[in-house]
Amino acid sequence: MQLNVTDMKRWLIIILAIAGLVGITGLTLMMREFDAEEAVRVNIPKGATNESVRDSLTSSLGSGYGGLVYRLWRMASGSTEKAHGSYLIEPGTKVVETVHRLGKGRQTPVNLTINNVRTFNDLKKRISSKLEISQEELDKAFKTVLSKHPQFGNSVSTYPASVLPDTYEFYWTDSAEHVVEKLVGIRDNFWTKERLDKAAKLGLTPVEVATIASIVEEESNKKDERPMIARLYINRVKQGMKLQADPTVKFATGNFALRRITGKHLRTDSPYNTYKNVGLPPGPIRVPNAATLDAVLNAPEHNYIYMCAKEDFSGRHNFAADYATHRKNAKKYQAALNRRGIR
Repeated sequence: MQLNVTDMKRWLIIILAIAGLVGITGLTLMMREFDAEEAVRVNIPKGATNESVRDSLTSSLGSGYGGLVYRLWRMASGSTEKAHGSYLIEPGTKVVETVHRLGKGRQTPVNLTINNVRTFNDLKKRISSKLEISQEELDKAFKTVLSKHPQFGNSVSTYPASVLPDTYEFYWTDSAEHVVEKLVGIRDNFWTKERLDKAAKLGLTPVEVATIASIVEEESNKKDERPMIARLYINRVKQGMKLQADPTVKFATGNFALRRITGKHLRTDSPYNTYKNVGLPPGPIRVPNAATLDAVLNAPEHNYIYMCAKEDFSGRHNFAADYATHRKNAKKYQAALNRRGIR
């Protein structure tokens, strides 16, 4: 870490003053480098005491290096309020450099990756696991922030449509409202006038586009097939048909490990069960990717209204425009499941 001239002068005075107390050996210890194979993150929580700062440093950096950092920080009249934050200490970092960062509160940003998130609770857990924010604070923040964006929905069921999968950079100490504002702002930037016009032409709201996209992602990991599946569901919505999408049934049961949907699962009483309810479920069944949202908005025209997984377990689907053809496809797949003993 590079120190500016003013900081260097200030810390040189401190070092010399302390060196006068502890001698050359002490000065050598202050220049000791962090001996580790990889960087280590140290979190100093809000409201930390001197003792808890010491515990955080020694538990993360070791009693030797961490203890030296703590002692020098205390001798330099370090403030627990300023030290509040998250710091990534790289191998080779000198004790005095770490002390300077704590003294100035110069945190290292945290990368928050949002991917493979199904529910709002999952989203809250992902955020709170990386930042100093409670799930209760996130509840309030989403409600507050999204009340300013009513066109995108403001209910727990629509919250997964309020963010886009990506890796975001925050400070560990950022407030819940700041984090949600940034996430929602990036989502809003995605919804350009061109995309809003495409959604309107399909007769869909942005949340409805996100809902279809979330089902499509659960149906297939074949990106080139997703636009085809998206149009199939749009066709069913326009015809007033039940979507009969297996992923929504899995979501309704809460058992995401299900490999085969049976009659028992189809009877699940839930607004997300599209075998029992006409139209789209209340909201997305996962946080959909931007590319899949575009797959829905740009779905090619076709007349398919049925699909079934291929019997070769390739992850692809057989499509059909009539029920008789669909039944043939379904029987082939059911037979393949039986041969593999998948129940």
